[in-house]
Amino acid sequence: MATLENAGAASSAPLMPGSARHPAHDSDPVLVVMGVSGSGKSTVAALVAERLGWDLAEGDDLHPDENVAKMAAGQPLDDDDRAPWLDTVSSWIVEHAMQGVPGVITCSALKRKYRDVLREHNVVFVYLQGSGDLIGGRMAERSGHFMPTTLLDSQVATLEPPQADERHIVVDATRTPEEEADDVLRLLGLTPVA
Repeated sequence: MATLENAGAASSAPLMPGSARHPAHDSDPVLVVMGVSGSGKSTVAALVAERLGWDLAEGDDLHPDENVAKMAAGQPLDDDDRAPWLDTVSSWIVEHAMQGVPGVITCSALKRKYRDVLREHNVVFVYLQGSGDLIGGRMAERSGHFMPTTLLDSQVATLEPPQADERHIVVDATRTPEEEADDVLRLLGLTPVA
């Protein structure tokens, strides 16, 4: 199993401690891969989880049906819509924290108050940062996803990037998913499984 070593030593943003509501060890982190829709969260999270041999969860799969229907209709979610979804994502994180099992989960986590719901001692936010033009192009090319490109502007407007007092790293989302996954492992000092 991969371990977390020298976390944040080479990060473009400092890796800061989060709250400690549940006991956990830095060797058993949960990575929350965050960013606007189309930034590559699912692809990068899957690569990282595969390389580390960690549990993986797709946050979009945890949305209530009502949220999926609303987004598919081109309507942005509000805070009330997101609350039950964030609680479900948080439950996945807490379960892993309590069991001491590392994992990777995707979640847009656009606002700081959303990240506050998810923040546990062992959580590290992996922020995939890219331009609206780049991400819009990616969204236009993908198929089979409920999120239309028309909602990108609302996501960009909602986004509050992680701040210096939040435990996070920033990954440049303009490169290949493989390179971005390499960066996650390098910035967090994680070693892939053999």
